[in-house]
Amino acid sequence: MASGFLPVNRQEMEEQGIVQPDFVYVVGDAYVDHPSFGSAIISRVLVSRGYSVVMCCQPDWKKPESIAEFGEPRLGFLVSSGNMDSMVNHYTVAKKHRKYDYYSPGGEMGKRPDRAVIVYCNLIRRTFKKTPIIIGGIEASLRRMAHYDYWSDSVRRSILLESGADLISYGMGERSIVEIADALSSGMDIRDVTWIDGTVYKTRKEEDIYDAIRLPDFEEILQDNRSFAESVHIQYQNTDPFAAHRIYEAYAGAMFVVQNPPSKPLSMMEMDDVYALPYMRTSHPSYDKDGGIPAIKEIKFSLTSNRGCYGGCNFCALTFHEGRIVQARSHESIIEEAKGMIEDADFKGYIHDVGGPTSEFRRPACDKQLTKGACVNRQCLFPKPCPNLVVDHSDYLKLLRKLRDLPGVKKVFVRSGFRFDYLMADKNKEFLYELCKYHVSGQLRVAPEHVSDAVLKEMGKPSASVYDAFVKEFEKVNKKIGMEQYVVPYLMSSHPGSTMKEAIELAVYLHDHRLNPEQVQDFYPTPGTVSTCMYYTGIDPLTMNKVYVERNPHEKAKQRALLQYRDPKNYDLVKEALMQENRVDLIGNGPKYLIPPKKPFWKKGKPARKNNK
Repeated sequence: MASGFLPVNRQEMEEQGIVQPDFVYVVGDAYVDHPSFGSAIISRVLVSRGYSVVMCCQPDWKKPESIAEFGEPRLGFLVSSGNMDSMVNHYTVAKKHRKYDYYSPGGEMGKRPDRAVIVYCNLIRRTFKKTPIIIGGIEASLRRMAHYDYWSDSVRRSILLESGADLISYGMGERSIVEIADALSSGMDIRDVTWIDGTVYKTRKEEDIYDAIRLPDFEEILQDNRSFAESVHIQYQNTDPFAAHRIYEAYAGAMFVVQNPPSKPLSMMEMDDVYALPYMRTSHPSYDKDGGIPAIKEIKFSLTSNRGCYGGCNFCALTFHEGRIVQARSHESIIEEAKGMIEDADFKGYIHDVGGPTSEFRRPACDKQLTKGACVNRQCLFPKPCPNLVVDHSDYLKLLRKLRDLPGVKKVFVRSGFRFDYLMADKNKEFLYELCKYHVSGQLRVAPEHVSDAVLKEMGKPSASVYDAFVKEFEKVNKKIGMEQYVVPYLMSSHPGSTMKEAIELAVYLHDHRLNPEQVQDFYPTPGTVSTCMYYTGIDPLTMNKVYVERNPHEKAKQRALLQYRDPKNYDLVKEALMQENRVDLIGNGPKYLIPPKKPFWKKGKPARKNNK
C-alpha cells in the first residue's frame, strides 16, 4: 500500500476501506500528488469534504475493462486530459509527434490518446451508460464552446457534445466541483445541475435558459468567419466572475450548450486552505521503477504564490481559464510550504521559483476588481498601464526576503512569467535592485515576444520601447552592483500581424543587439485564445479589424529561420526571405550583414570536409 496517496488500483482502494468510491478520477497524467497538478488539487479538495476519490491514471484506452477496475462510482466519473492539452502534449506546432512526455513514467510517449477527454468519456459510456461524467482541466475548459481546432483545421463542437459528458467544470474548479458533489450526493439528477457558476451544461429546452446572451449558432460560425469572431468577442467579454452574463450557443436549433458565469475567485484564506491539504508532494511510488515522472523535477522545489493574470496577452489562454483577477496565498502559507521543502532529503538549498502565471502579481490590478470585476473593454497593462492600476512590488519583495532568510536556503530564483512592463511602471526600483542581486543567476528570461509594434499590438503586448528601457535599467543596476548578468528574450514568429517585413525587422534587431536566441517559438494556435481566433478568421475579435495571417508552412518556416539567421541550416530560407523582400542590403561579407552572399561551408560552427570526388 502507498500510504498517504489516494488509491491508484483496486488493491489500494480495498486497503483503504473503500467499498464503492464516490468518484473515479480518470486522468491522462500519471499520478503526482502535488498542488501543481490540477487532478491532485481537485481530488484533495473533494476528500477534505468527506468524499472518497480513486485515481484511474492513464488507463489503456484500447481496453474497455481498464476503466472499470474500481467499479461504478457512487456519484460519478471525473475526467481530465491532465495538466496539458493532449494534442499540445503530443504534437509540435509543425504537427510532428513529440518524443517525450513529461507527465508519464520515464517520459514515455503514448500513454494517453489524442483528444484524451473525448476518448476517455466514450470508453466510460461503453460500460456505464448513465453514470454522471464531469469533465474538467485545461482541455475541457478551453473547448467548452465551439472552437477552432488547429490539428484538424476545422471548427469543432463544444467538447461537452463531442465527449457525451454531462457537465464541464471549467476554470480552476475548486468551488464548482464541491457544489457538483454536494448536489449529486443529495440525490439530484445530473441533468438538473444547471445553476452552478464555473460550469457548462447542455439542454434541449431553450425556454429554460434564463438571463443569457445567445451566441451565433454553430452552423452560422461554420459558414462565416466574422460570426465566429463575434462569438469569441462575446465570450471574451464574459470571462469575469462579477460582470459576466450566462451565454449559450445552439446546435441545429435542437441542442443548446449553456455556460454559466465563472466561479468567484478564492480568498487568500481559501487559497491557503487548498495548498495546506495533505499532498504527498511527489509522484506515486509505483512509477519509481520506470524512472519516476519527469515533470516533478521542475516543480518539486518551486512555490506557487498566485493565480490569475491581468496581463491580457492575446496568445495566452489564461483569461479564459484562470481569469484576470489575481488571487494570492499568504506569506505564512508559502513560508510553511518552503519549510517542508527544506526538510526534503533532495533539497540542495535552491528554491527554483516563486510565482505563478506572472511572478510579481500579488493582488488584483485595482480595488474595483474585488467587487465589480475586471473591465470588459479595457486592459490593465495594454497598450499602456491603466491609471487605476496599483503598481506595487513591496509585498512580493517582502515575501522573497523572508524566503531567502530561511535557514537552509542558499538562493531563491524568480523565473515564472516576469512582467518587465509592470516593473517599468513602478517608480520605485528597489525590487529591480534586489531581483538582480539575489534572484537571478546570470540570465533573466523575459518575454517581449517581438520588436515590431505592429505585431506587438496584435499580441496585446507593450511597445518595444518599454522592453528596451527595461534592458537599459537592468544593465544599469547590474553595473552598479558589479554583476555580469543578461536578459534573455523569449521570441515568437508568425503571430497574426507578422508579415515577412516584420520578421526581418526582428532579425535586424537581434543582429544589432548581438542576440542569438537558442530557442524560438512559432505561434501555436491552441483553443481558447484571441490570437487563435485571428489565425482562423483573419479578424481581431476585440476590434473586428482584419489582421494579416501567415498560414503557408514554407513562409512560416522562413519567418522562424530569420530569428536564428546565424544557424547555417537556415541559410537558404533566410536568403530567400531577404531576396523576396528586396533586402539585399542585408546580404554581404562583414559584421554589418545578416548573411554572406554564399552559403557557408560549415555546420554547427565546425568546417566541413571538402568532397574531393
